[in-house]
Amino acid sequence: MKRFLPLILIFLISLSSYAQDITGQWHGALRVQSVQLRLVFNVAQTESGYTATMDSPDQGAFGIPATSASFENNVLKISITNANIIYEGTLGDGEVITGTFTQGGKPFPMNLSRHEIEKLGSKRPQEPKKPFPYRSEEVIFENKPAEILLAGTLTLPEEDGKYPAVVLISGSGHQNRDEELFGHKPFLVLSDYLTRNGIAVLRFDDRGTAASTGDFESATSVDFATDVASAVQYLQSRPEIDKSKIGLIGHSEGGIIAPMVAGDSDDIDFIVMLAGTGIRGDKLLLAQQALIGKASGMSPNQLFENEMISKKAFEIMVKDQSEEELRNGIKAYMTQVFRNIPVENIPGGMSEEEFVTAQVEQLTSPWMQYFIKYDPAPALEKVSCPVLALNGEKDLQVPPKENLEAIKAALEKGGNTNVTTMELPGLNHLFQEAETGLISEYAEIEQTFSPKAMEMILEWIKGQVE
Repeated sequence: MKRFLPLILIFLISLSSYAQDITGQWHGALRVQSVQLRLVFNVAQTESGYTATMDSPDQGAFGIPATSASFENNVLKISITNANIIYEGTLGDGEVITGTFTQGGKPFPMNLSRHEIEKLGSKRPQEPKKPFPYRSEEVIFENKPAEILLAGTLTLPEEDGKYPAVVLISGSGHQNRDEELFGHKPFLVLSDYLTRNGIAVLRFDDRGTAASTGDFESATSVDFATDVASAVQYLQSRPEIDKSKIGLIGHSEGGIIAPMVAGDSDDIDFIVMLAGTGIRGDKLLLAQQALIGKASGMSPNQLFENEMISKKAFEIMVKDQSEEELRNGIKAYMTQVFRNIPVENIPGGMSEEEFVTAQVEQLTSPWMQYFIKYDPAPALEKVSCPVLALNGEKDLQVPPKENLEAIKAALEKGGNTNVTTMELPGLNHLFQEAETGLISEYAEIEQTFSPKAMEMILEWIKGQVE
């Protein structure tokens, strides 16, 4: 889900570098267990120093801004504070920077050079290859109120006719049209499967991501909902689409956005919520934190301490206060938290200022402020179209039982009688067949999307449109 937890970025981020002429592109590879993630740092010099952005081609993430960058005495240091990341490396002979990437206290050796790194062959047997047995068209449509252009791909069955259609809504973070992450492209796999079976699919890059324009960092779920509404309007303009059979499929944060759009529109004929939420944001994050911590082997004392720290931070965030009061409150609290952390447990050897700044920036971002306070129930109560809500049994990011129960209760409270909810055995947050559900498994699993889950989605949609 969009910045749902910084944990989702652990395998994604890295840093940048400078030298005699440090500007330009620097290439590195972060290796986590058996997975290699390529990173590209784009470095520029200004009158006041250096700036940098980071690309992660294997994740489909581009232009991630570094908070700070310095290069002194041949030592490069880059910080991405809202992801708790620090990179530090030394420039040696041959224009190679030898260094360490650290996030959340976990160090990984990572060197940077001017030479592009080739992508390792990854086993993704479900990823479709051209030529496709259907039409695939690159499209651009406008969100007029936001004055942005959204770029995507529309896939249509080969034969002429009018077809039912769905818009795919991605999860959290900068997501491209394939919802590419950890070497997987779940939306590519899902759209291929649905289109082969007679369903037109529109998937698109998030605003400010890949080929879409707009400002991602200042956006909240409400803004993303207007992008989805614009996608629906675009589908209605296409002669190949049956306007009475347009649905939404939202994954993770997309499962929050789909009911927002459907509750305010008569143009949505069904929605599918994949790991969508039914409980308020702060409660979800606490549950997520506990599940991931426990599965990662944290002690009961550590789990309790983490819960207390997060609860207090969330209590500050939900108060009715000005932006300045919020930032000051979080800053004071996180300063206190830092001073109580044993020296050996300080994340990545961060200074107090770096730690506090990282927490303040993350917790006071527009998206996080909105998400913490957001209760999905009122939007769900307004949804009158058929709803399918699925969660994986091993989902540690959106706990299945309590969220499915809350989704069903809210829909029924609003009078919706066409509701199907199901917990799918053995599947994780990405709907892969998994052992533990931990994020560290995502890249290691060859499967991108459970065939059983896709079959269930298809058969349910057919039941709504036939």
